[in-house]
Amino acid sequence: MYKTAIEVRNLCIDYKIFKNVSIVKNLFHNKIEQQDYFHAIKNISFDVYKGEILGVIGKNGSGKSTLLNAIVGIFKPDDGTIDLKGNSISLMSIGVGFNEQLTGRENIILSGMLLGFSEKEILSKIDDIIDFAEVGEHIDMPVGTYSSGMYSKLAFSITANLETDILLIDEVLSVGDEKFRKKSLSKMKNLISDKNRTVIIVSHDLGTLQEICNRILWIHDGELQQLGTTEHVLDEYRKFML
Repeated sequence: MYKTAIEVRNLCIDYKIFKNVSIVKNLFHNKIEQQDYFHAIKNISFDVYKGEILGVIGKNGSGKSTLLNAIVGIFKPDDGTIDLKGNSISLMSIGVGFNEQLTGRENIILSGMLLGFSEKEILSKIDDIIDFAEVGEHIDMPVGTYSSGMYSKLAFSITANLETDILLIDEVLSVGDEKFRKKSLSKMKNLISDKNRTVIIVSHDLGTLQEICNRILWIHDGELQQLGTTEHVLDEYRKFML
């Protein structure tokens, strides 16, 4: 019997939509005028098994990144539950931020602690992280001075080298120049080849998902459209997108 690594039940995530009111007008109101809610994730339930590689597909705006952010704990569910079964988890995403006043080195330590690692564990990996990131002397400069490419490479390197039980990957294969992209892809394939590591990967690259995923979860407008074998769900998705 498969061991469950992630259990999602009746998950709902809503975004508040605000009226188009000027900042000046809002300064003189005790309460910002609220128009409605956007239901980004609508009552989704599924399990992910230990050692599984689950692909998540859907058109832009379907809720894929929102789902990953909820699983990793960045977003709090408005309803439903997410149970990680005691597993450590990290999100490999270009959108994950740093403290821009801190140096790259300081952000490595801070990010590692937020992932649940001790300072000793982080320091044992810090040289590998710095070498992989290829930001040179900038590692001891505030990340607010980094180019977008340097910022992204450091973010990727931290998550890739501080290995957790569960790895969430959100469209990160466009990081840096061509040389770094190839190195990143190789590193990611090495990470997900570990049979004890559970992976959820969001991507529009259906060929890559076809090659590496055990199952595919298809989200459409915040709802679970299909969950099943890679071949079947990708085939249905391609027909839908024609």
